[in-house]
Amino acid sequence: MDPFRELTNQQIKKIFELLDAHIYTYQQNQEMLETIKNDNIIGIITAGHAQIIHSDYNGNENIVEDLYEKAVFGTNITLTNATNYQIIAKEFTEVSVIDYNNLINTNHLKYKYFNIFLRNLFDIINNKFKEKNERLQVLEKKQIRNKLLEYFEIQYKKSLSRVIKLPFSFKELADYLAVNRTAMFRELKNLKEENLIEIKNRKISLLYKYREQDLYILIK
Repeated sequence: MDPFRELTNQQIKKIFELLDAHIYTYQQNQEMLETIKNDNIIGIITAGHAQIIHSDYNGNENIVEDLYEKAVFGTNITLTNATNYQIIAKEFTEVSVIDYNNLINTNHLKYKYFNIFLRNLFDIINNKFKEKNERLQVLEKKQIRNKLLEYFEIQYKKSLSRVIKLPFSFKELADYLAVNRTAMFRELKNLKEENLIEIKNRKISLLYKYREQDLYILIK
């Protein structure tokens, strides 16, 4: 989603001036939170690619989110002010950082372009919370098999297509599910051998209409 949807380049420039946005740049593999860690910031990636990474108590790292150009993150959205989170630049990356207190200044509401920007931001934030709830729904499942099937069902309900195109690599899918990659591939192989799914590159075709507990109604 684009925080600058329906806005001109001139209006975007005015918004950054209005909000006193600060521009930070980072080199590849540089940690970003060292310079922008704050309790009340909104960050917008204006160039490059970064990743939010969570480290558990065993030192295992999981990719929480990939941040590409126009991606939005913030301490109140992604818990990046917690000690076990990092944001790492994966290439040269530029970030515009906005103080949250400036964002909620009611004096800015007199500008139509600011209201458009604010609406876009709230749409993005609402979508992020929805995605977090979906992930929690998946992570609640105990078995890798059930995590996979729950993820597939969520994607099916969103697209109404039984052919699911993964938005990331299988390695990243394992990170998303918080499971061992080898064990996940083994379970995908089992589902394939049971004729419940087909796999072609990043496309997963669901060969069942629905399931009740462990009973699958196959598409004929």
